[in-house]
Amino acid sequence: QVQLVESGGGLVQAGGSLRLSCGVSGDPFRLNAVGWYRQAPGNQRELVAAISSDSRTTYADSVKGRFTISRDNAKNTVYLQMTSLKPEDTAVYYCTRGSWYGTFRRIPYDLWGQGTQVTVSS
Repeated sequence: QVQLVESGGGLVQAGGSLRLSCGVSGDPFRLNAVGWYRQAPGNQRELVAAISSDSRTTYADSVKGRFTISRDNAKNTVYLQMTSLKPEDTAVYYCTRGSWYGTFRRIPYDLWGQGTQVTVSS
C-alpha cells in the first residue's frame, strides 16, 4: 500500500526554522509532482509550495523567500525548509502527490499524508 508520511513539525518561536519531510513508501514518486498544503483552524486548506517531477517549483506569495521545497528522488523524499517563521504559519501541514503534466495549475493530487502540526509562537 502506498503511503505518504510527513515528519518534522513542532513548536518553534517566531523567526525560527523547521524542515518538514514527506516520504513515500510502496511506490517511487520520481515522476510525480509533490505539493505541501496547510490548514489552520477555521481556514481552508491552501497550497504552500509544490515541486514538479523535474524540480520546477512554485510557492504561495505568503511564503516566497522564506520557504524552500526540494526533493531527493533517491530517498523518495520531498522537503520543505521553512525559515523566518511567523505565527500565521501555524497550521497542520500536509504533503500530497499527483501526476505531472507540465503545469502546476491542474495537478490531480490523489494521495495525502496524515499531516504534521507546525506551531509558531510569538
